[in-house]
Amino acid sequence: MATIDTLHGTDWVAAKAKAYWELLKFRLSLLVAFSCAFGYTLATPTVNWSTLTLLFVGGLLLSGSSITINQILERNYDKLMTRTMNRPIPTGRVTVQEALVFAIVCFAVSISILLYSSNLLTVGLSVLSMILYSFVYTPLKRVGPIAVFVGAIPGALPPLLGWVASTGKITYEALIIFGIQFIWQFPHFWAIAWLADEDYKKAGFKLLPFGGQRDLNNAIQIMIYTLFLLPLGMLPAKFGITGIDSAIVATICGVLFLAQTFSLMKTGSRVSALRIMFGSFFYLPIVQIAYLIDKI
Repeated sequence: MATIDTLHGTDWVAAKAKAYWELLKFRLSLLVAFSCAFGYTLATPTVNWSTLTLLFVGGLLLSGSSITINQILERNYDKLMTRTMNRPIPTGRVTVQEALVFAIVCFAVSISILLYSSNLLTVGLSVLSMILYSFVYTPLKRVGPIAVFVGAIPGALPPLLGWVASTGKITYEALIIFGIQFIWQFPHFWAIAWLADEDYKKAGFKLLPFGGQRDLNNAIQIMIYTLFLLPLGMLPAKFGITGIDSAIVATICGVLFLAQTFSLMKTGSRVSALRIMFGSFFYLPIVQIAYLIDKI
């Protein structure tokens, strides 16, 4: 099989573009961008579509920059894990220097877009998000489960950023939608850590709490944080951000999400953890879309 260095012309360009696309982690960055757009749309009485588009693109590129820096810093650990050894940097399809330039360009373009389309508070919080994710959360993954708490902060900032981009201030409404996504991070992260436990141990990552074992204590911890989503999901209706219909949707989604955790508590199986992970993927966008539709 030809390596990227042996390709020429359009084949080389296509292979390089594919490698950068993988570096961006488009699906994850898309979720971040969607959450930014969600926060903005929920906050604004009349959507400015050009501002919304710019905010979406800015969020996407900021996420791509942070994720790329994460991959640069973890390149030696990525080589050790089955789930990450085929990423662009470990395979040599993108050099560290190329990845760094890519991250800087994505960051500069995203900040320029946010400066043009929003306000200084949004930009400041965006920079804080990138710093926390890339330079605090990333090294803490080898220290202990405190990394999950730290990582949950930038992970929950996108909807707050969208709200601030619309209003220019951090309000209790912004903190509510931040809080929902913040708590959601814990069952999401821990389900992934449960599934990737063997791989993570190869790299020295310590993300599961209570000694890092896949046991009942950790399954209960996942259940408790998922349980918190039930009352949190009703707060937007309680405070008049949305209506009762979305509260019903959030409650149903929360109950279904919570139900998956009981299976993990009972069996401790990989299948149960996988269901929680996929449940987390469905919960957040469905609930956020329900809030948006209810507001309309």
